[in-house]
Amino acid sequence: MIRGLFRFLFNMLRMFVRLLDLVVRGAFYALMIFGIGALVAFFLRPEPAVREGSALVLRPVGMIVEQAALEPPLALLRAGGAPAGQMRLADLVEAVKAARDDKRIAALVIETDELVGGGLSKLAELRAAIEDFKTSGKPVLARGERFTQSQYYLASVADELHLSADGFVLLRGLARYGTYFKDALDRLGVKVHVFRVGEYKSFSEPFTRSDMSDEDRESSRDLLQGLWQVMRDDIAASRKLSPEAVNAHVNGIRDALAASAGDAAQAALAAGLVDRFSTRDEWRARLIERVGKDPDNDDIRRIGVGRYLALVGQEADSADERIAVIVAQGTIVDGMEPSGVVAGDTFARLIRSVREDDSIKALVMRIDSPGGSAWASELIRHELELTRQAGKPVIASMSSVAASGGYWIAAGADEIWAAPATVTGSIGIFGMFPEFAEPLRRLGIGVDGVATAPLAGALDPRRPLDPVAADAMQLSIEHGYRRFLETVARARGMTPDEVDAVARGRVWTGAAAAELGLVDQLGGLQAAVDAAARRAGIERYEVVWPEARESFEQRLLRRLMRAGEELGIELGLQLGGGSRPGALALVIDEVQAAAGELLRWNDPQHMYLHCLCEAP
Repeated sequence: MIRGLFRFLFNMLRMFVRLLDLVVRGAFYALMIFGIGALVAFFLRPEPAVREGSALVLRPVGMIVEQAALEPPLALLRAGGAPAGQMRLADLVEAVKAARDDKRIAALVIETDELVGGGLSKLAELRAAIEDFKTSGKPVLARGERFTQSQYYLASVADELHLSADGFVLLRGLARYGTYFKDALDRLGVKVHVFRVGEYKSFSEPFTRSDMSDEDRESSRDLLQGLWQVMRDDIAASRKLSPEAVNAHVNGIRDALAASAGDAAQAALAAGLVDRFSTRDEWRARLIERVGKDPDNDDIRRIGVGRYLALVGQEADSADERIAVIVAQGTIVDGMEPSGVVAGDTFARLIRSVREDDSIKALVMRIDSPGGSAWASELIRHELELTRQAGKPVIASMSSVAASGGYWIAAGADEIWAAPATVTGSIGIFGMFPEFAEPLRRLGIGVDGVATAPLAGALDPRRPLDPVAADAMQLSIEHGYRRFLETVARARGMTPDEVDAVARGRVWTGAAAAELGLVDQLGGLQAAVDAAARRAGIERYEVVWPEARESFEQRLLRRLMRAGEELGIELGLQLGGGSRPGALALVIDEVQAAAGELLRWNDPQHMYLHCLCEAP
């Protein structure tokens, strides 16, 4: 009887598992069919022409990047269903540039509620394109429910700036605070051996100090002041305020809020940071008043960036000669890797393919990287040098960050261009080795054995670091630093001593780097492309964007996600809302990202060119 009962329960459990499996499979296939159907419907629908008198709507979602990375579908679930959130800077700039001279475009509308950020220099480059758009005499209108600092910096370029009456403008200046682990590591008995050259090379300090060093404090203060000056002056010029007035509001925010009885929106209006308050329906009415109504859907006469670029691209004439732009975005690592990092072998192969393509007359290397593997950095730089020797001009264009290994790569170019707010320099080198001998001893775990030479087993983290191995590591680091100085000196027409005076791991703004001779010109990507065209002696050309090849599955997934993003943007424009990821999800993502970066460190010589820096 008991056996029969167990058999009955087992059969019921098996039936439940089968039913659950059937439901899961059914849901999966239904989702796949829905996704493919949405993709087909999206790509096969007829593209309407650009209506006369339309407004180009600039509504950045998530991060503005140089190159969109393929996001895993589960990232959408972690973010609570929010859009994946990556928009290419080049697409936004190209759309604004085309709209300037397009007689069908009557105005530019900016809505920043879904913008997360993207680096000061990228936002500044987009602002510059919008400033150029304004020379056409067409109005620029912007609104936000509330403004973070990045959102406000972009929106402040508008002729007319709206804010929700319950919103705020969060201008807070710039800061850099690190987390230091030395005391915790000491309590655990963990030793971190650091080998470096350059007193400003601060990457290893969180593991060896309990606070910021004087050198890092000095360098960080100068860097942040330079970046804040760019942001403050741009905001002041657009809002017709003095830089001192912007500083006074930021530094005196408590008094400003006290004067407005705690009403942050009113404080922003009183400071001249916004023009007026509006609700969503009032904003829509204002746009209809300025632009007009679409007769088909009773909405404002508008077009989004993605659809506008598709239509403009169909209308554009092709050219036989081309300029290639290769984007180096992310940490520099060794080997072959997909997009999201700058893999040495992958990029060497990509540069080689450009060099061997006779239709490509010049190469622009767009760098947005804080560095990484010294080995991979040199591999990429050498391929750029070979491209120059083959007779094709190479221009380095620095985005938000092009420091340490990113600068090493740039040294392979004929010219280096940077934005005033680019974070660059950090010419230095370091290596780190963790030692866990003491924690193992405390746990009663012994490590013993034999070796045939001093370095055999010397870099075993279970054992105390051998002094011979430590000396060998430091000598290698010093040699690597001398190579870095010599490489930059040859590229910049300087002596190694002159480079050393502005190197030693110190980070500079693009504007400061230009004054120090580390950068040739200040300007964005288009200025770098123009410089490449001049060197190649061509006037009519097409810009192409070579990328590492993706698998069929990756391409399909990317198209599905782009279709979903475009549909999401359209819905957002109609509904005027959007969801935000929760705080816990953001923390989890940050921890995963940090762990992922460390796991990618794979230089075969364990030497790294990294600045531990990011653009605000």
